[in-house]
Amino acid sequence: MTRSEIFFLNAGWKILFKDLDVRPVNVMRRAGLPDDLLSRSAAGLSTAEYFRFWQGLEDEVGSPLFPLDIVKKVSADFFDPPLFAALCSTSLMQAAQRLAKYKQLMAPMSLDIRVDQEGDMTLVPSWLYAQSEVPLSLQIAELAFFIRLAELGTRESVKARNVVLPVLPAQPYSRHYTHFFGCDILHGPQPLITFSSTDSLRPFLTASDGMWKIFEPELRRRLSELDEKASIAERVRALLLELLPSNTAGVDVVASRLAMSRRTLQRRLEEEGESFRSLLNSTREKLARHYLESTSMPAGEIAFLLGFDDPNSFYRAFHEWTGQTPDSIRNTTRLH
Repeated sequence: MTRSEIFFLNAGWKILFKDLDVRPVNVMRRAGLPDDLLSRSAAGLSTAEYFRFWQGLEDEVGSPLFPLDIVKKVSADFFDPPLFAALCSTSLMQAAQRLAKYKQLMAPMSLDIRVDQEGDMTLVPSWLYAQSEVPLSLQIAELAFFIRLAELGTRESVKARNVVLPVLPAQPYSRHYTHFFGCDILHGPQPLITFSSTDSLRPFLTASDGMWKIFEPELRRRLSELDEKASIAERVRALLLELLPSNTAGVDVVASRLAMSRRTLQRRLEEEGESFRSLLNSTREKLARHYLESTSMPAGEIAFLLGFDDPNSFYRAFHEWTGQTPDSIRNTTRLH
């Protein structure tokens, strides 16, 4: 699946502003965005602009519990197709699977779903093209949203089994977050929330297969429109992220997935001032840094996930890209 760097504010934001008793123009001015952004038919934001928009809203609301304030306002009244499709699901697990596919229609992010042997489900959000620190309140709100979604669907109180954040909420407000999530919040490299197998599979009273069949074509169409706005280089990067772990990220495979010949792909990339080799190297470097800085994964496993035949090839390539060794990057991260 390819992705565009532009994301759109849906109509649900107008309802949120009203429920939060906030004037949109004040938020836009704080964020340095057009005053009439919400009135435009295609209100597009880059990831950096989206972060400014969020920070502007938080500053305007002025509440230390802003993430919970905004999540508690979320309801089916928004009638936003991705949210409504999630509520049409049979359970939180199916809702998360649908959101993982269509989440980018709501916000500049992707969602990783992990289910362990006991059936507990962990949801790990990540923000696409983020060049700056993700606002902590946005990370908290994203995790809290799944509590809200589960309670809207089941009409029961649902609590998390585990919550992790890169930065812990400030005292004395942390107890409010602990109460909301139902567990202590732990410190870790990336935000995540875990639900028990019971809560993950608890039936949604809002489930409706008939409504899902109505919404799915519209969601597919909107995702396709988003893809069409992406440059060839963006599409190649997205495919490389998908293909690298399976060691199939060759130019011929990528060209085939984009329904064009190898020569056409190379020509289109040249027109954008890119090359397949440079995109492959930059994507590998970005992933390598992520694995080295955010996980304890051994270098041999990282090399495999990046499509290298052996760790030595990975070490040589990483040094060519950065002038440093993988070990030095990891050691520097540990010092901080």
